[in-house]
Amino acid sequence: MAKSTLVDYKGFKEFLEGMAADRPHAIMLLCERAGKLCRVTWRDFADDVAARVEELKAEGKSCTAILCDGSYECVREIFAANIAGLQIAMLDAAVNDMMLGQLLPYVDADTLWCTNPERAKTLSNALVGTKVDGAGRILFFTSGTTSRQKAVTLTDSSLMAAAFNGSSTLPIESGDVLLCVLPLGHVFGFVCGLLWPLLSGATVALGRGGRHVFDDWTYFHPTVTSVVPILLEHLLRRDLVNPELHTILVGAGDCSPERLEEAKARGIRVSFGYGLTETSSGVAISMGDNPFAMTVCDGCEITLAEDGEVLIKSDESMMQGYYKLPADTAEVLVDGVLHTGDLGSFDEDGNLHIKGRKKEVLVMPGGNKIFLPEYEQQIAEELGTSEIAVVLRRGMPVLVLDDLKTEAREAVLGRLKGAMQNWERSQQLADVVELGRELPRTASGKIQRWMIEAELDQRWNALKNLGKKEEPAAPAEEETPEE
Repeated sequence: MAKSTLVDYKGFKEFLEGMAADRPHAIMLLCERAGKLCRVTWRDFADDVAARVEELKAEGKSCTAILCDGSYECVREIFAANIAGLQIAMLDAAVNDMMLGQLLPYVDADTLWCTNPERAKTLSNALVGTKVDGAGRILFFTSGTTSRQKAVTLTDSSLMAAAFNGSSTLPIESGDVLLCVLPLGHVFGFVCGLLWPLLSGATVALGRGGRHVFDDWTYFHPTVTSVVPILLEHLLRRDLVNPELHTILVGAGDCSPERLEEAKARGIRVSFGYGLTETSSGVAISMGDNPFAMTVCDGCEITLAEDGEVLIKSDESMMQGYYKLPADTAEVLVDGVLHTGDLGSFDEDGNLHIKGRKKEVLVMPGGNKIFLPEYEQQIAEELGTSEIAVVLRRGMPVLVLDDLKTEAREAVLGRLKGAMQNWERSQQLADVVELGRELPRTASGKIQRWMIEAELDQRWNALKNLGKKEEPAAPAEEETPEE
């Protein structure tokens, strides 16, 4: 296998035309269609896109919302809509219709692409009649860790720049096959599951959907993949990875040391990537033995604020802003520098280490703070499960579990007694709550804390009105610690 010569393409049209001219008979995509494995060449795909471009131009629409399902037709539609001059809103097909009905007017969608005709008919009522001049713009929604989702305005140029930066830092070879199992409606999945391998000259195998997420590995025999941590944990724990797999790019979170050791023992290289929707995906990737020590990608500049916040300057891959939200944009993008809200540090070799989110800090009434990543990790280790979340209720930390199984609250608190001895009194858990279902997560595996808090609010208010349960009592006032 040989490394493909990287070209810094400035947009999808140039990218597709260049690859089709240089590698017309090379296999671009592997996908299953009508129950059969299909091999799609660059030339075939370019011709198919060209035909679809003419159809879209004839329709005369200005903004298409694409319900990304990871299919071949979905990939074709994305390229064709961009080349045809439409603004594109990338939406996850797993999002429910009620939420989609709110998002479609916000992004000014006047047409919708969806493989389900009945669903498309239902959602057509939410389409707008006005036109926008959004050629080249591609909107991705933020990960949804807050109740208010925002569309990030990217372009085909910024996405290609991000793919080029990533391919330059972590190249893969032209003979590699990357299995794409991440949602294309999220920027990590789109760039690191599609553009990065294609730009490197590798073949992309389009996963066959949720029902096949654990058997696609033996169906496509990939050599590379990009995943979120929770999927990596499942794959290694269930011994599902195929023997040909040699490289895994992990984004959007952490992974247990045990699983990383398992991957290493199998001869699999695990690299972690760091990036945001606002930067068109990755800006740093780990290259050495320590997967958490990340090299800053070419074309990106990362510095730290006084409080450790990660600041990013990346002219070519930076967002244009949050769609129709100039005030929100101004809060985080200052003189071309993105204030990420992430906390980080640099080691002596200049590698970036991400510590967590500034917002993942619970502030106690007395001023003491709980840094959730470390706090929750201690709890997870004691209980032997990662399905936990800690939220603040009336100034006191409460542990939320998906299922208490056969244990009572008191038993869980008893198991954590040793760990709690190392915490300040105000930092010790006041209660344990069973959610009764899987903890809500974003597509990238991040806990949606706001959804848990909203559900607990409803539950506790209902019980309180019935006189059956009160919320945990507010803690006694503590002296504010000296600055």
